[in-house]
Amino acid sequence: MEHTALYRKYRPEAFSDLVGQEHIVAALEGALKADKIAHAYLFCGSRGTGKTTSARIVAKALGTSPSDIYEIDAASNNGVDDIRELRENVGTLPFDSKYKVYIIDEVHMLSKAAFNALLKTLEEPPVHVVFILATTELEKVPDTIVSRCQTFLFRKPSQAILRTLIEKTAKKEKVTLGAGVADLIALLANGSFRDALGTLQKVIGSAGNKISLEDAARITGAPSDSIVHDIIESIARGALRDALLTVEKSRASNIASKTLLELIVHTFRRILLIKVAPALSKGEIDGLSDEEKEFITRISKMESIHINSSSLLVLLDALSLQKNAFIDELPLELALIKILSHE
Repeated sequence: MEHTALYRKYRPEAFSDLVGQEHIVAALEGALKADKIAHAYLFCGSRGTGKTTSARIVAKALGTSPSDIYEIDAASNNGVDDIRELRENVGTLPFDSKYKVYIIDEVHMLSKAAFNALLKTLEEPPVHVVFILATTELEKVPDTIVSRCQTFLFRKPSQAILRTLIEKTAKKEKVTLGAGVADLIALLANGSFRDALGTLQKVIGSAGNKISLEDAARITGAPSDSIVHDIIESIARGALRDALLTVEKSRASNIASKTLLELIVHTFRRILLIKVAPALSKGEIDGLSDEEKEFITRISKMESIHINSSSLLVLLDALSLQKNAFIDELPLELALIKILSHE
């Protein structure tokens, strides 16, 4: 039986389907309604935020048929000859549409010579051509290219937006998610719609149509709530030895240190927010398991000199160091020592 990836199955087909990018939708819909179409757009933002999907929606809104939409992957077609071929083709009229739309994905991968070849075409394109460039690394796109495009920055979706997407998709797939499952998958997605649905599909494929938080943690390799709770409670109690022993326990269980640190940061943030602004508790703990809600509420009420913004900042610094750590657990261990040591 053929299976379609969830991120493709539920790919937005219209502006009304896009979530988390309302500022872009408003601008593009307004321009289309007023018939003020730019000859070149530049969509930038982190992976999985909907850049290519939005480019296709723009093409569709322009009334462009599939035969007049050209998608080019600059990662594999990045030479000057590829762009010269494109320049030769843009002059021909569309088959059966008003516009020919060229979507160039990962445009930052073009060579310097290819960018130079593209520049003249972007500057004076035929009236029947619209370019939509997409990139995850805006800083690598030459200023001469950027200045000739209308640039739109795609934001990472919030945890709440991703959680809602996961819950709605699971419902459409007739899958029951236990408390906290959608929140965990949303966190692991790290601001990517595509990764959120990809992880959900992996969990569904392994656990079936009824998924518990334990199932989701096991399948994704995420640490259990108990490990995260033990470390944060040790911080609250000022128990450095206990905190370090729990980190060692996670290492022995082959838990990814980056994921553990991310979960600690997210949970610590929620505790701190509720501690300083109790009115935020409903929005911050909606969708969590009863155990997680009880833990966050209890720790937020503790009188602890270590549950503060300075500790959270130390944990954030550790997360930024995680990428280049040659000992995976070292950034978290050093953070715990910095927070709890009396040296």
